[in-house]
Amino acid sequence: MMSKAIRVYNFSAGPSMLPLEVMELAANQLTNYNDCGMSVMEMSHRSAEFEEILHSAESNLREIMRIPENYKVLFLQGGATLQFSMVPMNLLRKSKKADYIVTGAWAKKAAEEAVKFGEIKVVASSEESNFTYIPEVKREDFTQDADYVHITLNNTIYGTRYPYIPDTGMIPLVGDLSSCILSDEVDVSKFGLIYAGAQKNIGPAGVVIVIIREDLIGFAPESTPIYLDYKIHAKNDSMYNTPPTFGIYMAGEVFKNIKKSGGIAAMEKLNREKAKKLYEYIDESSLYSCPVAKKDRSLMNVVFVTGDEVLDKKFTSEAKVAGLHNLGGHRSIGGMRASIYNAMPMEGVDMLIAFMKKFETENRK
Repeated sequence: MMSKAIRVYNFSAGPSMLPLEVMELAANQLTNYNDCGMSVMEMSHRSAEFEEILHSAESNLREIMRIPENYKVLFLQGGATLQFSMVPMNLLRKSKKADYIVTGAWAKKAAEEAVKFGEIKVVASSEESNFTYIPEVKREDFTQDADYVHITLNNTIYGTRYPYIPDTGMIPLVGDLSSCILSDEVDVSKFGLIYAGAQKNIGPAGVVIVIIREDLIGFAPESTPIYLDYKIHAKNDSMYNTPPTFGIYMAGEVFKNIKKSGGIAAMEKLNREKAKKLYEYIDESSLYSCPVAKKDRSLMNVVFVTGDEVLDKKFTSEAKVAGLHNLGGHRSIGGMRASIYNAMPMEGVDMLIAFMKKFETENRK
């Protein structure tokens, strides 16, 4: 078993760090889950053992997120990207209109995909400033008869997050929470549908979680491919076909770990402390800067630059040697990005700041 002493701090935007305790448990159970004689990767998804894994995962997620009873929880595949299609296919049910707020690359991709299925309006966008802020919107800004409004709550590439939940009135709000789910407390009842890829705060890549209000299920056109109809998955308890069994098992263990650690409130407290410490150092530094509006800064993805592309590359290269991996910014914007998801301990942030100070001293102009 790999010890904590020789593990690096992985600042990747995803797949990202997972709780060491969960991975060590999975390693111990890898070939023989709970003395059943086989791995979770080998067992039938119809077996009693896996059904317990699935039901336990859903139960614990419902508890830590306080998901109301009138919402279904689905464990699906295809990542958040497939939800860019499934959402409009299932929710464009009356006017065939939907509103999107574009706050980053993934929000833009979601809107572009939705255009294939209905009349899509971008009601607000921060693209003109390279997505460095979250636009403020009011209830009257939305299309009165829209079937839904879509937002991306946290933007991994540009390091922004919504400091508020838009008031959409009676229009269902759809939220992509892929890079912030379980990191801070969210009132699920304010959303008609939430979706999130697993590979940030939930588990390994391969699972996407959909939390959908029951009254929004059952409106997909008859021509909808069967796998893309939420009704099919809700009716079959996420087991219409073989689900990503090992990914669900890992997600379930992460949910247990969060519950044992004090719940999402405890995660949020730590995440705010980590982000505050890192942003304060960046703002005080004479070398680094963060381009994001302060009120809209992400708790999960901290972007920063030196203003010199060559120096930025030198930073990420030397950081890796120091055991601080995957600090390069997204290829579309460059710079640096420290993704400090739930599993990143405060010690990792402290080590990053210590390295940043050393690098600043050695490269001060």
